[in-house]
Amino acid sequence: MSNSFLTVTQQKAKKKNFLILGTLALLIVITFVISMNTGVIKLTPMEVIRTLFGQGDAQQQLILFEFRLPRIVIAVLVGMGLAVSGAILQGISKNALADPGILGINAGAGLAVMLYISFFPSTKAAPVFLLPVLAFVGSGMTAVLIYILSYRRHEGITPMRLILTGIAVAAGISSAMIVLTLRLTPENYQFVATWLAGSIWGSNWRFVLSLLPWLLILLPFVYSKSRVLNVINLGEITAVGLGASIERERRWLLAASVGLAGASVSVSGGIGFVGLIAPHLARQLVGAKHQFLLPAAALLGGLLVLMADTIGRLILEPSEIPSGIVVAVLGAPYFLYLLAHLKE
Repeated sequence: MSNSFLTVTQQKAKKKNFLILGTLALLIVITFVISMNTGVIKLTPMEVIRTLFGQGDAQQQLILFEFRLPRIVIAVLVGMGLAVSGAILQGISKNALADPGILGINAGAGLAVMLYISFFPSTKAAPVFLLPVLAFVGSGMTAVLIYILSYRRHEGITPMRLILTGIAVAAGISSAMIVLTLRLTPENYQFVATWLAGSIWGSNWRFVLSLLPWLLILLPFVYSKSRVLNVINLGEITAVGLGASIERERRWLLAASVGLAGASVSVSGGIGFVGLIAPHLARQLVGAKHQFLLPAAALLGGLLVLMADTIGRLILEPSEIPSGIVVAVLGAPYFLYLLAHLKE
């Protein structure tokens, strides 16, 4: 009797979670449509539909296919990458405040991209497909540095030490980036200033193609490790007892998290708090099992960045507010709320 009741309860929970995932996907589609109609040059919903089916004029096709659609797709992909990266970091560290932005991983990726730009004659000449690789190298080196500084023999890595070390490293990297701006040309300085604010600057299909392979490879890999993340959350003693190689799995998952964050940052700049907010909201909606947590976090991250980009383009037309600023308006108070909640 108890087993059948448990089975029914689990089936109801699964149906509820699938319904939530479907609702989030629908919200992304709705925001997607709204974003296609947002901009200095207005396109009505019917004009958008006709253009999508190849019946729009040359100007409408240029606006939709060459400017708006790539930017919208990038916003969704970046949000997914950052959100899943944050979910991984929170899972392997068991730290509710872990986030690629707060831990300095985003800053490391930004420093690598900025170093390249500062020594390159023009941002337009920078090979697009090289930027995610450079960002991965920068974020990876930063993650290794934070890991080494946070590790203590016989103690391992404590959540608070990890956060404080990440904040300190991020502050140091930000200082180095400010020094680097002194050698930039006015053109590159304008680009870096926009990038640091967290703007979807890579708004063409080449940037979509440079980011897409990273997500197509790493997101399925991370999802295949859902059960490993569930076991890690049970505690190291329990995980070892169940046969999991904790340190090896952590290294692989950390590498995946760094890759997702670095590739996302390379085309979007320093958008923070997405990796913090999305996993927390996902956990409240679908629970702590990573089989549902990871997809929900990805959808919430994509929705959050797409909404932020749409709002940033809408409220001060024809000027734009970088997506990172809009996300920070939501993320900073939520971060303070989490800090206060953890103290209690």
